[in-house]
Amino acid sequence: MMEFTAEMIAGFLGGEIIGDKLTRVHTVSSIEEGKAGSLAYLTNLKYEPFLYTTGASIVLVDSTFNPSQPVGATLIRVDNAGECVLKLLEMYNAAKPRRKGLSRLASVSEKATVGEECYIGDFAVIEEGVRIGKGCQIYPQVFLGAGVHIGENTILYPGVKVYEGCRIGSNCILHAGAVIGADGFGFMPNAAGGFDKIPQLGNVVIEDDVEIGANTCIDRAKTDSTVIRRGVKLDNLIQIGHNVQIGENTVSSAQTGIAGTSKVGSNCFLAGQVGIADHVTVGDRVKIGSKSGLDKDVPDDEIRFGYPALPGMQYHRAANIFKRLPELDKRVRDLEKELTNLKNQ
Repeated sequence: MMEFTAEMIAGFLGGEIIGDKLTRVHTVSSIEEGKAGSLAYLTNLKYEPFLYTTGASIVLVDSTFNPSQPVGATLIRVDNAGECVLKLLEMYNAAKPRRKGLSRLASVSEKATVGEECYIGDFAVIEEGVRIGKGCQIYPQVFLGAGVHIGENTILYPGVKVYEGCRIGSNCILHAGAVIGADGFGFMPNAAGGFDKIPQLGNVVIEDDVEIGANTCIDRAKTDSTVIRRGVKLDNLIQIGHNVQIGENTVSSAQTGIAGTSKVGSNCFLAGQVGIADHVTVGDRVKIGSKSGLDKDVPDDEIRFGYPALPGMQYHRAANIFKRLPELDKRVRDLEKELTNLKNQ
């Protein structure tokens, strides 16, 4: 268990200690759930009351903050508590020991290439032609099909499956159960009323610095490649169809589905449960609200909400009317009655 003193943390962050500089912590917690030995943080003043009751040993606060009551924890004042928490989490993660070595229970082809300082866990299967870069972490029950290439320092958590011929870059993280390169959903109606399978002969290319959540599926292309560009972050339970392209630094929340051959630009944000129809092109820096459904192209720098998705202000106006529909319906019925009475007179 790694421990850090207030003095070490303040030195790393350039902060000012108020309290005991020898106070020790070994974990991070929210200020509400803080316990002895944990480091908490105050980044939103609505949580200030918890500062006076928290059990956390150390609390990070902004340098401009002055408590209105006595505080039991040691405080560390920093320029920006939110940014400093991120730095500490990164430091803590970097300090954790990295696994190394090849499990005797793993199946690694003699025709595979494994870089230095890699870890390959129990029951992982590495087929022929696979190339794994230096410093990768391949956890138990990972499957890498023939000809898969993995860059340096990439982590594949338990149960990740990467089908043959796919490419994954460096410094990527794929969480448990992710499936890369399964067949795209391609079928052709036949004369007998059934469907013939369309062969899916392409692959998936994932560039550097991509993170993919648990149980997310990215289908291989019918031809060419399904492409996930550098810096993309995908949440859990996302479906990416065949031949889709997602631009650099785009982020998507859980349960998003993108149908085949659609393109999403760079620096976009897709909220939870967004659905994008096939052959739709979404521009750069687009924001799409949760549960929205897109069936038409979206230009750069636009915002979309709803189903079918509408431009931001148009959606909010429509939503306001929708909420008033019962009232408006009653008014229309009353007006119809008045008109009928006037005609009868």
